Amino acid sequence: MHKTMLVAIAAIAIIGIDLMSAHLIPATTVGAAAQSQAATAVFLPDGKVKLPTGFRYWVFVGAPLTPNGLNGGQAGFPEYHNVYVEQKNVDAYLKTGSFPEGTVIVKELTRVLTPVFPDGSRTEPSGRGFFNGEFNGIDMTVKDSTRFAKTNGWGFFTFGHHPMPYQQTAAESSPAECASCHIANVAKTDLTWIQFYPLLRDKPGN
Repeated sequence: MHKTMLVAIAAIAIIGIDLMSAHLIPATTVGAAAQSQAATAVFLPDGKVKLPTGFRYWVFVGAPLTPNGLNGGQAGFPEYHNVYVEQKNVDAYLKTGSFPEGTVIVKELTRVLTPVFPDGSRTEPSGRGFFNGEFNGIDMTVKDSTRFAKTNGWGFFTFGHHPMPYQQTAAESSPAECASCHIANVAKTDLTWIQFYPLLRDKPGN
């Protein structure tokens, strides 16, 4: 009997602590935490977006390259484009063939490692080729069909095309800078260059 009473008292105490915790933690705090976890893109009151943190730990989906040495020294995009997408959005794309609302795609640029030959290549122990050099900029796209209705549901941003440090916030780029090219060339693949990303391009069923 004595043992049973002690167990009952302990249970009541635990319940009391849980109830107190529920009242001590403001609902706004819980809501803010949930919102933070749900929304990767953080927009400021002026419409600018913050540079996301930790994106290099997302899923790396590909790195297209069009070096100057193969384009008469005038390549429009001479750097490697190292592209990252969060795991949850990769999973969604593999299931549905489109990205969910709120998807953020980060493209970090790296220069070609110091060219030696006229085509921009160099020789390393593995052979002659192209290799990643220094970081040289960040671009980002955000899927939000309401906010970016005029550009087929995606917003485009750049945090600078230069070595680090990058800008910490960015305003939306004009359609002429980015969106128009995506709309003209990859409208059928959710405004994303899926053909360059084997993980997404070669998904089951394709």
